[in-house]
Amino acid sequence: MEDEIVQEQLKAAYLSGKQAFERGRYRESVNYLETAAKLMIPNSKLGGEVQIWLATAYEAVGQRPDSIALYRSLSRHPHGEIRKQSRRLLYILEAPRLSSRPDWVVQIPDLAQLDDSEKLTIGRNTGPKTPHQTPKPPQFRLEPERTGEESTGDNWFVLIAFGIVVVILGGMAWFN
Repeated sequence: MEDEIVQEQLKAAYLSGKQAFERGRYRESVNYLETAAKLMIPNSKLGGEVQIWLATAYEAVGQRPDSIALYRSLSRHPHGEIRKQSRRLLYILEAPRLSSRPDWVVQIPDLAQLDDSEKLTIGRNTGPKTPHQTPKPPQFRLEPERTGEESTGDNWFVLIAFGIVVVILGGMAWFN
């Protein structure tokens, strides 16, 4: 009975941690996932999944050393899929940083401080509706229009290819 309660608490903390992470609430996600990690069996598949999510959440909140340490320990996990995934993520974290120019980077605003109702209106035009014309869709043709110069280029290619075929067939007939 007590094991069932612990399992339910583990699953609830794990799912809450994943949902918080997916909503961009990384600190909250770390708290839930740390709780789940304390309740789980570390060498189980579920335990490995919880730890991978926790390591990812550590990276999201800027705790890279903790994230790398957890991925390193998971690279020796008994479950093969967990080992493989943790090694891939560790490889990404330990890869050398590439330098980039500031104009190559898009700054994404932090929306964690907004409540859900404010997030729904971001990027939407909430002002009064004004009638507007819908633009006509562009007209596409399957074949481009050809001018006289373009079509003669194709004809020369066909004539040369035909001439080569005739010469080859004639040579084969001559030698037989």
